[in-house]
Amino acid sequence: MSRLLNSQTHAWLKVFAVSARHLSFTRAAEELHVTTGAVSQQIKQLEDRLGFKLFRRLPRRLALTEEGRRLATVVDDAYQAVGLEVKRLRSGVMSGIIRLRSVPSFLNKWLMPRLPRLQARFPDIELHVTAEDSSTSLREGDFDLALDLNDGQTPGLAITPLIEETIFPVCAPSLLRGRPPLRRPEDLAWYPLLHDVTAWRGSRDYGEWEHYLEAIEAPSVNVHRGYTFNRNHLTMEAAIAGMGVAIARQTLITNELDTGALIAPLERRVATGMRYGIVYAAGALDDRRVKAVHDWLVEEAERPLPTR
Repeated sequence: MSRLLNSQTHAWLKVFAVSARHLSFTRAAEELHVTTGAVSQQIKQLEDRLGFKLFRRLPRRLALTEEGRRLATVVDDAYQAVGLEVKRLRSGVMSGIIRLRSVPSFLNKWLMPRLPRLQARFPDIELHVTAEDSSTSLREGDFDLALDLNDGQTPGLAITPLIEETIFPVCAPSLLRGRPPLRRPEDLAWYPLLHDVTAWRGSRDYGEWEHYLEAIEAPSVNVHRGYTFNRNHLTMEAAIAGMGVAIARQTLITNELDTGALIAPLERRVATGMRYGIVYAAGALDDRRVKAVHDWLVEEAERPLPTR
């Protein structure tokens, strides 16, 4: 194939594309600033190289053969694609595919509502998004950028901090009916608990509740009970359904408290020591497209959630 499509063949294909567009060697010659005979000779050389006819020479006009028509379509599309890309490059327009990985709940609750703003800012960048929970390791080469919740330690990879996470208990108002009041941590003994078992990278199955109660110096409460889920948004849905008390993350609670779907029966909010950040390989930001998306994410971390 490389011998068939050498530099000379590419030059002939350009002559063919112009001739096919005009269906005239004379008009092609005028556009290319060569003689009609030169155009005719180069088309013949191309046909000899390819092994099939491209034109039918009719009285006073040319017609494409079936092979010529098919080849003309491909060549024209290719030249248009090259021309468009050159135009984009010269104008500074960024295009191409960026692979973005994210922990699912952050993707669902924080990033998805903001993606229309990214699309409007960079309409020619195609984001290929993958949801992977924190039990899946971060491996260089699997992504261009990754949104992760961790303690800032990402061996072999760089990280840009975005948002520090705080947690607090929430439940549906209906859960409190017919039960003792829920005012102190020890009152949790009367209530079913809900758990996100993939809360952050390296967390234990009941880590959120253990961390919260230890941070507020609560008396001993058995938290190793209740339903478990491997997604924060599933845990929140269970809480909204009145199934138990769950640990909410400040970053991922949007309007559930404002609408009354959930309430926060215990006032204390606790820093987890974890933060959402943008993870990437060394040198990844040298690609201006990757850096543009990275910088947009940093900018969005300072902006409020879009209104619907």
